[in-house]
Amino acid sequence: MADTQNGRVAVYLDFDNIVLSWYDRVHGRNSFSRDRQRIAEDPTAPDVAERLKAAAVDVGAIIDYASSFGTLVLTRAYADWSAPVNAVYRSQLVARAVDLVQLFPAAAYAKNGADIRLAVDTVEDMFRLDDLTHVVIVAGDSDYVPLAQRCKRLGRYVVGIGVAGSTAKALTAACDEFASYDSLPGVELPERPVQPARGRRARPAGDAGASASAGAAAADSAEAGAQRSAEAPLDELAAALDELTPPRSSKSNGPATTPASEAPHGADAGLHDDEHDDDDEEGTSDPDIDATGLLIRALWLSQDKDDSGWLYSSAVKQQMRRMDPSFNERALGFRSFSDFLKSRSDIAELEETGHERLVRLRDQSK
Repeated sequence: MADTQNGRVAVYLDFDNIVLSWYDRVHGRNSFSRDRQRIAEDPTAPDVAERLKAAAVDVGAIIDYASSFGTLVLTRAYADWSAPVNAVYRSQLVARAVDLVQLFPAAAYAKNGADIRLAVDTVEDMFRLDDLTHVVIVAGDSDYVPLAQRCKRLGRYVVGIGVAGSTAKALTAACDEFASYDSLPGVELPERPVQPARGRRARPAGDAGASASAGAAAADSAEAGAQRSAEAPLDELAAALDELTPPRSSKSNGPATTPASEAPHGADAGLHDDEHDDDDEEGTSDPDIDATGLLIRALWLSQDKDDSGWLYSSAVKQQMRRMDPSFNERALGFRSFSDFLKSRSDIAELEETGHERLVRLRDQSK
């Protein structure tokens, strides 16, 4: 059931849950509750926009991770897309073929609105689509425990994705496999929470508690950042892109220097995607750099599931195609995928023994 070569994957995102949980993870516990009204009133205010940008969710990292389990049959995101905090993600979600399910809040906070709709759709899809092998639930609420258990009873492999510190232990235990959003390839945890938005009246009491909460959040963030540094995060490996594939002269001053791991679904793109269309973004990207970034992410995701280190090059290419169906090494001027890997020798090690071609991510610390 955990076969990732022929897996058929359905992804369900409780988008409000992830966005709010990540906002609190970045800025400190209950930060979104305190900032909710200011965000609703004027999300374009400089201080509010800065805090939203710092806590932007990397949707592409979630979808890429889900694709490592097999072919994505369907991907749905549940939220009130008219809310400013969610609306900024609409374009990049649509660009990744995510079906946006609109929830119209009947009450102020629409409690359990996404939970019930997501659970009903998931159960219906499992009976309607017999070939589904994996169910990916992107949320951290304990309300999804019965859903995860039901999926397992129906023979599906259940994968959970949630924000560290905001995920119920019961949900983690109910899944066959659980990944923290903080540790997904390409996701960077800020070293410290961003300072609260200005213009708010100081509270006469409870300041000590708020300071303690902010201090604890900063300590957690610093510890997570140190741990990721020790594990050679993706951005360190991507640093070799500048030497390996220098930008073309006609695009040297534009955004073409941005790796593919950031350009299609980065935090900045999410906050400004309503002002740019897809054609403009594609026109400013460098295919060589995009392909190298795609290779890094594919190797990172594949090796995370295989402790042996070495991977079949065909499996790596399949993963790259899952993340970007437009990838074609011949369009980049290479006769074969092996030639493409050899051109990225600073990133990937290639071993050819007989008819087998193995590849792994090169250790950048050496």
